Amino acid sequence: MSQDLITNLYNSFDPFQPLPAGDAAYVDLRSVRGDANILRDLGNKIIRSPGRNTCQLYAGHRGAGKSTELLRLQADLNQKGCFVVYFAADRDDLDPEDAQYIDILIACTRHLLDALKDANPQPLLTWLSDRQQDLKELAFTEIRFDDLKLETAIGLFGKLSSTIRAIPNERAKIRAQLDAHTVTLLNALNEFIRNAKRHLPSDKSQLVVIVDSLERIVPVNRDEKRTNHEEIFIDRANQLKGLDCHVIYTVPVSLVYSFRAVSLLNIYGNAPLVLPMIMVETPDGQIYQKGIEKLKELIYRRVHKYTLMQIFENEEILEHFCLMSGGHIRNLMLLIRSAFDHIDKLPITKRSAQRSITQAREIYHRTVEEDQWSLLVEVYKSKAIKNDDEYRKLLFNRCILQYAFFDEEGEMQVWYDVHPLIKEMMNLDDTSKPNLLIPMDEASQRYAQLLSEEKYAEASQIADSIYQMYETNVKSLKSRSESDEYIGAVSWSSYWKLRRDLYKSRNEV
Repeated sequence: MSQDLITNLYNSFDPFQPLPAGDAAYVDLRSVRGDANILRDLGNKIIRSPGRNTCQLYAGHRGAGKSTELLRLQADLNQKGCFVVYFAADRDDLDPEDAQYIDILIACTRHLLDALKDANPQPLLTWLSDRQQDLKELAFTEIRFDDLKLETAIGLFGKLSSTIRAIPNERAKIRAQLDAHTVTLLNALNEFIRNAKRHLPSDKSQLVVIVDSLERIVPVNRDEKRTNHEEIFIDRANQLKGLDCHVIYTVPVSLVYSFRAVSLLNIYGNAPLVLPMIMVETPDGQIYQKGIEKLKELIYRRVHKYTLMQIFENEEILEHFCLMSGGHIRNLMLLIRSAFDHIDKLPITKRSAQRSITQAREIYHRTVEEDQWSLLVEVYKSKAIKNDDEYRKLLFNRCILQYAFFDEEGEMQVWYDVHPLIKEMMNLDDTSKPNLLIPMDEASQRYAQLLSEEKYAEASQIADSIYQMYETNVKSLKSRSESDEYIGAVSWSSYWKLRRDLYKSRNEV
């Protein structure tokens, strides 16, 4: 079997690469995730508002497929007479772990300058020239401010973005120097935009900016009542809405489902469009076969780019992947790609699939904090979340997933469930801790099998995984260090650490 085929298949499941518009692998998933239609729900507002600007928010779990949908919207709007500037802000412009409004404004400026090179850049060149002393203090001494040109301005705003994103020590200094000048920067940018709109191609009548990946901004509490999400999307809403063109921003789903939901509606004039998960189960826990079939189609379209052969040992493996993903597209891509890591030839076997699932489950287990297990049990039983920061944190981390469907009366029903990878670890009789027996038992069986096959390096890796799981449990139980559970976890942790080191040494010999 050609290794090139496995390589091509492996890369076709890249979880971080959205599909370009018109890609043959695209599957219309509206029927299994609440009839969300970005071309209708966001696009029509722009097309039907030629005389005024719109500012819309687009939300959903990270990795749910928003970027793919936004690229479809970009292509559709282009065909309908719009000039669309799209960019993913997390690639070169901001650090999701520490982002502020000024970072977004600088990124918008850079990308608009780069996309609208026929427009007069003088307003922004003047703004840079007026800031030359500030910029020189930031070590931008190589810039000749007496001869600023378009290419220089693009490079300078690009350097500001990349420095903010990549160099934490410089980040605060740049913000401190420029934050007081955001109003004048926005004014200069709007003057540039107004000129650019007069010089759009003859077949373009409206300018649209799509800022993707802002939903990845990690929530940080500024005080007991406010987070950085609120600072950006609520406190700075007038500036976000202030661009003199149509704008779409992605927004964290945890903010949309917070007590600030009404504020978002009032400020932006419309409710954020939310992209739900693909339903793979019904609220009463029954397998939703229509959703499973859609996910299978999504997988086969990627496979059939390269081969018509069956790449899974049996259909049950594929369906199990779909269920364990929870209808989350990136999780599904990650699970399948991880399974490729454990095979040398096709097909993907049950063993390699289970290793992929076990590894993913361990990651989710580490994500859940000790006092959150009881909240997860509540969500599992009620299929609802409370208006509370702890639930929003679980929603942001994708430990809780959101789904939607239309009932017989045509009403949209929104519901929530625990991610299937976590659900298998939950102890419904004791809400204070997870049930670790399932992943431990699977890993132990795999460990014993590898030893019998004299695959000591792989056995050592499995032992290390089990050791890490017990170590996580030890930390979570530390406050009850006299309990039998804590003593048992410490003992098992020591045992598997010894197993790991023993066969690691044996392999090296």
